[in-house]
Amino acid sequence: MLDKLEFIESKYHDLGEKISDPEIINNQDEWRKFVKEHSHLEPIVNKYREYKEVLNGITESKEMLQDKLDKDFKDMVELELAELTEKKNQFEQELKVLLLPKDINDDKSVIVEIRAGAGGSEAALFAGDLFRMYTRYAERHGWKYEIMSSSIPDMGGIKEMIFLIDADGAYSKLKYESGVHRVQRIPTTESGGRIHTSTATVAVLPEVEDVEIEINQNDLRVDVYRSSGNGGQSVNTTDSAVRITHVPTGQVVTCQDEKSQLKNKEKAMKILKARLYEHEQQKQNAEIAENRKSQVGTGDRSERIRTYNFPQGRITDHRIGMTVYKLDDFLDGGIDEMVDALTTTDQAEKLKMHA
Repeated sequence: MLDKLEFIESKYHDLGEKISDPEIINNQDEWRKFVKEHSHLEPIVNKYREYKEVLNGITESKEMLQDKLDKDFKDMVELELAELTEKKNQFEQELKVLLLPKDINDDKSVIVEIRAGAGGSEAALFAGDLFRMYTRYAERHGWKYEIMSSSIPDMGGIKEMIFLIDADGAYSKLKYESGVHRVQRIPTTESGGRIHTSTATVAVLPEVEDVEIEINQNDLRVDVYRSSGNGGQSVNTTDSAVRITHVPTGQVVTCQDEKSQLKNKEKAMKILKARLYEHEQQKQNAEIAENRKSQVGTGDRSERIRTYNFPQGRITDHRIGMTVYKLDDFLDGGIDEMVDALTTTDQAEKLKMHA
């Protein structure tokens, strides 16, 4: 591990010199690439430098204990040595986590798709709750979001909502949210006070750049038609809605929220690229995922991951067996505790694999 850390520190130093080089600064693409790599290595290098200071402190304390010391001073040095040793163990664990192979999508923005599942109008209302939960979470972190496509039933809630959360690192936080979310509550229309169970599915896809996935235009069928439903005065008077079908995979994306056909097409293409990128990644990772499934799941949309129980005011994540009794705050975007627990569990599983 130490050899790897020395190499990373040396590389970090070289990158620091490169991003200050006037010739490289003039080449903006290359400069941005080096700046990004430099910033990725910075947390590892900073932690490694702290770790080296602790190692030096341990060496000095041990050397001092070789000398003849009065009892009080010796006790003080031994206490300091114990504290430094504890710090050393902690830093080693943190460095192991920092050195884990990085998910190439962690730094990306995300496209989140929420769909009402089983449960009729209650499922639509729950899907609406989840949409609010994620957008409030984004607001708490100062992240911007934009609705890409929506389907709103007359009875309230949402049938389908696709939206972009535009923030560096959003995928690293939200990637564990993919799957089936289940709600247990008494509907307002239920006179007998019986608890109903409904579901909604969530898919979290990394936003992809054009360079990461190529789409053959001949594989696309683009249909335009008149929008329906809510959307402003002119939404029903022009052929602004767009449906794009990717013929080889059968993926269909529809966008009609914008008044402009061009904007609807741009949004539809962004969603399609994210889905096709995810599809390719799933194919590549299928064998690995089969051999060593993480405890936090595989991101499979059919996997039931969490239950929101209103009568008891609790949320239970079934992958890690964690229950919190903060339903109102959770649905208001206070999901950090759960996100951090899922991340920590995933890191622990990966550490076992790389041990």
